[in-house]
Formats: sequence, structure tokens, C-alpha cells
Amino acid sequence: MLSSCYGLSIGELLERVNESSPEKEAVYDGVRRLSYKDLLNESNNLASGLAQIGIQKGDRVAICLPTWYEFITIVFAVAKIGAVVVPLNTRYRENEAEYILKDSGAKVVFFTETADKVNHLAQFLSIKKRNPAIQQLISVRFEHEELMSYQEMLEIGNSLKYSSPSINVKEDLFCIVYTSGTTGTQKGVMITHDNMLTVGINSYEVNDMQKDDVILHVAPYFHVMGLGAIVRLVLYEVKAVILETFNAKKVLQLIEQEKITVHVGVPSMYILELKELTAHPYDLTSLRKAFIAGAPCPVETIRRVKKEMNCVVQNSYGMTETSLGLTYTNFDDDDIVHAETVGKAIPGVELKVVNDSRREVPIGDIGELACKTPGLMKGYYNLPDKTKEAIDEDGWFYTGDLVSINKDGYVKIVGRKKDMIIRGGYNIYPTEIEELFYLHPSIIEAAIVGLPNTVLGEASCAALVVKENSKETIEDFERFIKDKIADYKKPDHIVLLKELPKTASGKVKKHVLKEQIVNERFITLR
Repeated sequence: MLSSCYGLSIGELLERVNESSPEKEAVYDGVRRLSYKDLLNESNNLASGLAQIGIQKGDRVAICLPTWYEFITIVFAVAKIGAVVVPLNTRYRENEAEYILKDSGAKVVFFTETADKVNHLAQFLSIKKRNPAIQQLISVRFEHEELMSYQEMLEIGNSLKYSSPSINVKEDLFCIVYTSGTTGTQKGVMITHDNMLTVGINSYEVNDMQKDDVILHVAPYFHVMGLGAIVRLVLYEVKAVILETFNAKKVLQLIEQEKITVHVGVPSMYILELKELTAHPYDLTSLRKAFIAGAPCPVETIRRVKKEMNCVVQNSYGMTETSLGLTYTNFDDDDIVHAETVGKAIPGVELKVVNDSRREVPIGDIGELACKTPGLMKGYYNLPDKTKEAIDEDGWFYTGDLVSINKDGYVKIVGRKKDMIIRGGYNIYPTEIEELFYLHPSIIEAAIVGLPNTVLGEASCAALVVKENSKETIEDFERFIKDKIADYKKPDHIVLLKELPKTASGKVKKHVLKEQIVNERFITLR
């Protein structure tokens, strides 16, 4: 029973699963297959190695790696010694990585030589010269004369057993995850062992997980979704098949080869997989469930996933600050519910919708979503004022997301509070218009942003990504949307782009999109 896991630390989870399933295959990343016993032994050796180079409870350990099995072993090793995981996006350039390392006070960085076209070796050597807090750079899957390697750490650790310190799961940090920065500002979100574990336990029955499930891990591990997947891998005693870089053809091949039962992804992944599936058949009979998160999903895509991939669909919603899980749709909800809502609160979560004065609004009205959840962060690292702004004295966290909740408790995301466009005194909620554009068969992705306008204050602009063989023009899309919404909601501008700038979790970086539209002069501001 998962209820017996309440109160455990993340490190103790791995000990627990080895009492029942040590020989069960836990991880396959295309390079290596590890049983739960392998995972435990390697994590224990690594934990001992970290302790012997001076890393103690509470110290920060940064991980800048692709989605590899080593990421998992490092996470459990760090958790075992009571240190704190600080994940770094592999796409970060030097100034971005340096900011997080300095802000968090990380003492150790695990990294690989190059990833995502970034020379991490050069970057971290350069950063270390300016940051005396960094005591050790540890190379993974490459050797360098100036660095200690992952393999050397294992050898050091193997020579001496290590006893874990006492961990207060409700107070001690498991990780500090820096927000993805869709609005341009990064804050370190402090998540405890209990935060991450309790949300995983409370989500188990809602997700209908089974011990023989084989889950596809394609979300980056440096994102809270990826860290949650690592914890739930061990909590649920399932198997993870890891894909380093998303590729629709490779995903379908792995489902067929490894008999994957659970696929977790963002809508754009499923859209590309369906395109590949149309061109080439694959045996997907093992697939039971498709979890969709990170962005709104067109109803057409949901219907096609259910029919062509022959599985049930579940939509979800959560944030870094809430350790993910806040809401899920039910598997038997209809397609419209999956497309237009993110479901209902999971056990242990309370939700309400408030106005600008933080007073609750009537059912069905639009306002800011506030929540109480056992997954709520301890706060923003070194930002007490920002923490107080986000969490009130009664423990309600104000998400910044504009939503409505119907009488049945289903949450419909309208947009980010900061993304709301005020055009000539009228409020425009981007998600409402984006969903209408998704009804057009040629549109793959849509994002609505507000741009400065001297007359209206703000003008709206629709950025669209269309299918390769699309023949439609901007004028065609203007005619398509014209009669579907009030005239003030109709985009003042439409631009066609090859792709939208996104975070690792698939969310559109709207502040970057605005800059791109203006700087590349797709339109003329007036």
C-alpha cells in the first residue's frame, strides 16, 4: 500500500522498493538496463563518494545532464545524503547557468561535455573560475584531466559505506527548481521530500497506475515534471524507458519494442507522433494511457490519440510551486472535457477562484486560481517578499493563472494573469482565442500575445504554426476567426512562424515571442 510511504524521504523510497522487487528492471535508456538493485547500489556508491568529497546535508548539488539514467542515480544519491538537487536546463548558456549556480550556492556540478549544441565543458570551467563556492565539477560520460569523473566517484564511494543522516521530510529540501521563466524572471522553488512524495501518492489512484506499467520518460529531468517522474518511478515500482531527445518515430518504435503502457507528453509531441503514425504503422497495442500536460490540446488531437493510438487520455495541470499535481481529468470524461478543461482537484487539494482583491468569485466566473495542497513549495529561495506575495497567511497559493471552475469542479484555464491583454479597456483572455484557432485543420500551434499600441494601449497578435503543406494565407486565417468571436477579441495582427519559443516543459515563452515579433518586424507597431 502506498499509504505506508507517507513520511519517507526520497532516498528511503529506493530502499523500500528493493525489499520487494530488487531484480525487477527499473530503467532502460538505450545505453543500459538497470534493475532496482543496480539503481540502489549505484546510488549508494555515489552518495558515499559525495560524502567523501565533503558534501553534507543541506549542500546544493547541481545536475546539468540530458535525460540519462545517471540523472536518476544522482538524484537518489543526493537525496540519500540529505543534500539538495538543483537541476539545470541543458540549453542554458553561461550567464543563465551561472546565475542559478551562484543564487543556489551549489558546491558540485554533474555535467556532460556537450548537449543541445552547448559546450558545457567550456561553460562550467569558466564559471568555476569566478565562483569559489563550486568545489567540484564532475564529468559524466566523458573524461577530462582537470575533472573528477562519475566513474571515479563510484569507485571512491564503493570503498566506504555511508550512513544517511536523519531527514525531516516536511522541512528538509529535496530540490530547488528554478521556474521556467515564461515571464522572464527565474525564482528558485524550494520543494521538500514530503511535497514531492505526497503529491505522487495522492495522484496514484486518479492515474490508475499498475506495477507492471512501462512508462515512457521523454520530459527533461531538469524540469519538475521530470523530477516528479523519477520519484514516481520508484514510488510506483514501475519501469521507465528513457528517450534522451524527442523524436516521433523513435517514440513509436520504443512503444512497440519495449511494450510501453503509459505515455506522458505535451500536445505537440502527440501531433507529430500522429503524423508519423499516418505514414508508417506501428504495433501500439501495449499502450493503455496517454497523459497530456504543459499546454492546451486541440480536441481533434485528443480524438485521434484515442482512436489511432488506441488508448485512454488524461489531461492534467500543476506548477513547479505545487510539485506538479493539482488537477486531472477522468479517463471516462468526454473529448470536449479533456480538450477544454484540466479536470478536477486531486485528493488533498483545495481550489478557489478569486478577484484582484483575493475574494472568491461566483461559480463559473473568471478569476485567479488559488490552491491549498500538500505539494506547496516551502517558498522561493532567498526571496521572502516574493513568497509572501504568492502565499497568504492561511496557506493559499495564488497561481497567477486565470481560470473558471464549473459547478462540477472542472477547471478551465483562460490564461496567465500577466498574459491578459487589455485592448481599449476590454479584457482579452488569450487561451479563449487560441482554442478557436485550434479548430482550423491546418493550424498546429497558436499563441496570442499583447503588443504596445498608442491608441488602444495594447493590440493583440496571433502567432500561428501551420502544417507544412498548408496553402492558407494570413487573410484566410483572418476570415476563419472573424465570425467566431467579438470584434474586439479578433487579433489585430496575425503572423506565421515555423515554431514558437518554448520552455523545456512545452509552455510558450510569451515574453520571448513578443520580442521576436517586434524585433524581427513581422508587423509595424503604431
